[in-house]
Amino acid sequence: MTHIPAITGTGVFTPSQTITNAELVEAFNAYADLFNAEHADEIAAGTLVAKPYSSEEFIVKASGIEQRYVIDKTGILDPRVMHPLLRQRSDDEPSLMAEMALDAAQKALAQAGKTAADVDAVICAASNLERAYPAVAIEIQQLLGIKGFAFDMNVACSSATFGIQAAADMVRSGSIRAALVVNPEICSAHLEWRDRDCHFIFGDVATATLIERAEDANGPYFEIKSTRCATDFSNNIRNNNGFLRRSRPDGVADRRDMQFMQNGRKVFKEVLPMVADHIGGHMADEGVEAADLKRLWLHQANKSMNDFIGRKVLGRVPEAGEQPNILQDYANTSSAGSIIAFSKYSNDLSDGDTGLICSFGAGYSVGSVLVQRHAR
Repeated sequence: MTHIPAITGTGVFTPSQTITNAELVEAFNAYADLFNAEHADEIAAGTLVAKPYSSEEFIVKASGIEQRYVIDKTGILDPRVMHPLLRQRSDDEPSLMAEMALDAAQKALAQAGKTAADVDAVICAASNLERAYPAVAIEIQQLLGIKGFAFDMNVACSSATFGIQAAADMVRSGSIRAALVVNPEICSAHLEWRDRDCHFIFGDVATATLIERAEDANGPYFEIKSTRCATDFSNNIRNNNGFLRRSRPDGVADRRDMQFMQNGRKVFKEVLPMVADHIGGHMADEGVEAADLKRLWLHQANKSMNDFIGRKVLGRVPEAGEQPNILQDYANTSSAGSIIAFSKYSNDLSDGDTGLICSFGAGYSVGSVLVQRHAR
């Protein structure tokens, strides 16, 4: 028997600490002063380029971001540290990712009116996992008290939509009744805060989405009408950190490519047409016209990128509320961004309204989910 998969609940864990652009710029410029003073001779000799200043105006113009939530701001804002300082946890304690995901998952279950007994699977889908093994998903499963199975998934910024497709396929086939797709993103830990071109991009958050059989929904839900995923290999967004690092001749811990790296211009030029074509093809194959879409919940990486995609998909400039942005408050939260937007801006849709969730990024990868609102 084939079942109809539906999103019945979402949850968002938001850290308590925020960093404004003003705070970030002050810390970065203090770091630049320290660097330039320390390397004054090389800079004067022309063998090293001086670190330029950042500015609030530059950040907003480049991204549309005004602040970001982070797990720890003290280390990030210390010019002599420039990365989060997270306490060492014992192996007997819940990991930080699992703790964040637990909060978001409990909110998703509460919204759906369900308990752990109603869920058969947990998928932890994120751009970076706290450890190689055991799977963070299995730890989250244990903390929630869910029977069944769990596994980790990494498709960078597209992890959430790829996870939703996997969960929807399993629900549709009848192999499970329901799955939680959780996206704990500690982006502050893999961002290079000492790089002017990217130091403002990321924030921390965790999201959770409950996907179950529509027939089991306790209240309003979003039927998952169709999903589509695509990948096309590119090195333009990359992080070379990994367990093989120490085995290689240049295995320096603080090497620049061990953190987030991006060729922004190439990404903008190559990803936008790929995403617009992907969404357009998905809609066309499902018989969905631009006029049918009431809402676009896009990956929250850059306001200009979202504005471009919105215009291409709808064939016009999106009206207020049609393509909600949350990155001004959260910054880029990798896979979680589109789910934050969906969680915050979906309850106002009417019965029968159609919307599309889309995430895209490193890989390159893009995932889209066509949904339809049902009052019951």
